[in-house]
Amino acid sequence: MKMLSIAEELKNNSYPGRGIIIGRSADGTKAVTAYFIMGRSENSRNRVFVEDGNGIRTQAFDPSKLTDPSLIIYAPVRVLGNKTIVTNGDQTDTIYEGMDKQLTFEQTLRCREFEPDAPNYTPRISGIMHIEDGGYNYAMSILKSNGGSPDSCLRFTFAYESPAPGEGHFIHTYMHDANPLPSFEGEPKLISIPDDMEAFAELLWENLNPENKVSLFVRYIDIATRETRSKIMNKNQS
Repeated sequence: MKMLSIAEELKNNSYPGRGIIIGRSADGTKAVTAYFIMGRSENSRNRVFVEDGNGIRTQAFDPSKLTDPSLIIYAPVRVLGNKTIVTNGDQTDTIYEGMDKQLTFEQTLRCREFEPDAPNYTPRISGIMHIEDGGYNYAMSILKSNGGSPDSCLRFTFAYESPAPGEGHFIHTYMHDANPLPSFEGEPKLISIPDDMEAFAELLWENLNPENKVSLFVRYIDIATRETRSKIMNKNQS
C-alpha cells in the first residue's frame, strides 16, 4: 500500500467528517492515536473535547445552543487496563463493556451498526490499541450502510500486529463533502507517524478545513513504561 501524506489528505478534503489515526512513532517507542471531529451544522460545531479520567468526552461549548445531544455527546476515548478505545460515538461504551466481559473487539460491535441519521447513515468507526509485555498491536473497524441503504450493514475489521515504526493508519467517516454524505470506502489509509507529538498535533490541526474543524485529540503512549502524553485542541475555546 502506498504511504500517503496526512497533510495532503486533510488539506484536500473539506469534510472527511470524523477521523481516527492509530500507529507507531518513527522511533518505535510510542503507540500513537489521534481523533478529530468536524461539523457542518451549528449543533455539531457547538462542541469541545474535555478530559474525562484517562479518556475524553465531548460536551457542548454553549449549552444553551445544544439541540440534539444523541449523536454528538459521547466519550470518544476510554481506557480499559492496557487497552485504549477510540471511536466516533457511544460505541466506545459498547466496546469497553464487552471487552471487560472478555469479548473480542469485533464481537463487541456485533450489536451495533451505522448511525440512524438518514440520509447519511454515518459510519461508526472504531479503534482499539493493545499494549502488553512491550508489544503493541491495534485494530480498526467500520460499520457502514450498504450503498446508503438502511436495510443492510457492512462490517469491516482491520488488524495490525507488530506495526512498523513510523507507520499508521487513517480511517474517516465520509469520502468527501456532499449531500448525502458518502461513506468511507476501502482500507484505512497508510500514513507516516512522527516522534514529536506536538508537531503531529499541529500538522493535523493546521490541515483540517478551518471552517469545518471542531476538535482534535492526540495521544502518545510509551510502549515500555505506559507513560502517556495527550493534547486537546478545540476551535471553541473558553
